[in-house]
Amino acid sequence: MKVVVLGAGVIGVTHAYYLAKAGHEVTVIDRQAAAAMETSHANAGQISPGYSAPWAAPGIPVKAMKWLTQKHAPLKLHPQMDITMWKWMVQMLANCSEAAYAVNKERMMRLAEYSRDCFIDLRAELGIRYNDRQQGTLQMFRTEQQVAASKKDIEVLERCNVPYEVLDMDACIAKEPALARVRNKFVGGLRLPGDETGDCFEFTQKLATLTEGLGVKYLFNTDIKALQQRDGRISAVQTSQGAIEADAFVVAMGSYSPFLLADVGVKVPVYPVKGYSLTVPITNADAAPVSTVMDETYKVAITRFEDRIRVAGTAELSGYNLELREPRRETIAMVVSDVFPDGGDVSQAEFWTGLRPMTPDGTPIVGKTGIANLFINTGHGTLGWTMSCGSGKLLADIISQTKTDIDPTGLDVTRYPQ
Repeated sequence: MKVVVLGAGVIGVTHAYYLAKAGHEVTVIDRQAAAAMETSHANAGQISPGYSAPWAAPGIPVKAMKWLTQKHAPLKLHPQMDITMWKWMVQMLANCSEAAYAVNKERMMRLAEYSRDCFIDLRAELGIRYNDRQQGTLQMFRTEQQVAASKKDIEVLERCNVPYEVLDMDACIAKEPALARVRNKFVGGLRLPGDETGDCFEFTQKLATLTEGLGVKYLFNTDIKALQQRDGRISAVQTSQGAIEADAFVVAMGSYSPFLLADVGVKVPVYPVKGYSLTVPITNADAAPVSTVMDETYKVAITRFEDRIRVAGTAELSGYNLELREPRRETIAMVVSDVFPDGGDVSQAEFWTGLRPMTPDGTPIVGKTGIANLFINTGHGTLGWTMSCGSGKLLADIISQTKTDIDPTGLDVTRYPQ
């Protein structure tokens, strides 16, 4: 079967790999000059199935109101004259109940845990390295209130059979020795030993090269304009290089997916949630993190690569604006300087922003649409890197009409009214 994948971020490239492995003829199209040049370029570096939870959670509406007045808040809102944004926010608030949170978190963890297993298999098969480490992640709590609140997430971890460790400060320092310098700022942590880290950009670029060896064709510097329909199916995608025909089409264009899909009558409630990162050169390896440390107060992740620290966080609702806002830089710089004050030179950090495609319920959209040969793989939010291999393998199996390794129920677009 000839399959066209629209988008060459980590989602599109991993999906192309599994499609090629299944024997399909694959073409990947992207407007950029290479793979992973947008949202996949400088993310937090976490492969964290254990932290796969919806932003729409009980208590978030109250917290969000408080965050609006805080300088270093995890969420910032820049109101737009955009009915889509306000509609998305209403849908998100509707998912902040206990019942909705439980359903959405189970769906997300089902896919994320499967994806982590796919990463393990992929590394074994290809021998690919990408500054990867398999040393878990550590969520750090500054208050006893945060420790108490974590019990609800621990209940979900237990139901999903995800291993975890509740640690006091001595145990946290044993895992992350540099925290000894700031032991008085935290009261304990929650460690997920099965989580991993790695450079998403390096992974995606290397995998793209490997997939070319499997016959995958990449069309870069190519604008995707429209899907063409004939007889109830997609017949071609219109691009700046002309119309490209195929048997099946996969939309993996992140935050830009809704525009293309709307033209063929498929509605997806995906909206960009802007995130920021700093990449900090390490100046003292002993004072830097070993793996990933998540500061629960500021929702900022601090991840160790070989000679760099990647610091990422904050969520900003500001439409499709890619402006690098200095206050966001100040927040994430403050956090890394506070937690690992001697680890790296923040003054030499590279500042980056990207648009994370988020659904109002947090769960990505992976699967079929009402059009027989049109498929979707988008809406992963902050967890695109975490869920990339799993969603790519799952959708490749669906397209190949083979038995899937996990239950796909609740993951496709049919959970939303059309």
